[in-house]
Amino acid sequence: MADRGDKNGHLAEKFAIGAALSALAGYIAGILTAPKSGKETREDIAHTASETYSAAEKELKKLHTELGDVIAEAGDRLSSLRGKGEKTLDEAVNKGQKAKDKAREVLSSLHDGEAEDKDLKKAISEATKAIENLRNYLKK
Repeated sequence: MADRGDKNGHLAEKFAIGAALSALAGYIAGILTAPKSGKETREDIAHTASETYSAAEKELKKLHTELGDVIAEAGDRLSSLRGKGEKTLDEAVNKGQKAKDKAREVLSSLHDGEAEDKDLKKAISEATKAIENLRNYLKK
């Protein structure tokens, strides 16, 4: 049954991302059909894009911090395990650390103005999955 809750959480996340993207598309469509000058329309689009990046950046920062906390908790648990459980958790921690490093890299790129949408989405997805995997393991 725990898997069902995790799937629902993942579906809820996908739904929220889809809803946000749909809202953004609707907003841009509204801007493009509004009776404004080209300059005003471009300014509105740039402002909306900036807000969207800011929201994504905040989400990635939150995930980066949360992932650090979960990795630390898993590290504490790792010292008390032996055998197969130790190996499995160690692998999960390593994947989590890679996701955390990628999140930090993308955040740096965002600040430098070099991040792409696909990199940002991928980093958010990987960090979310790593957190879910570590939390599921720590529940056991």
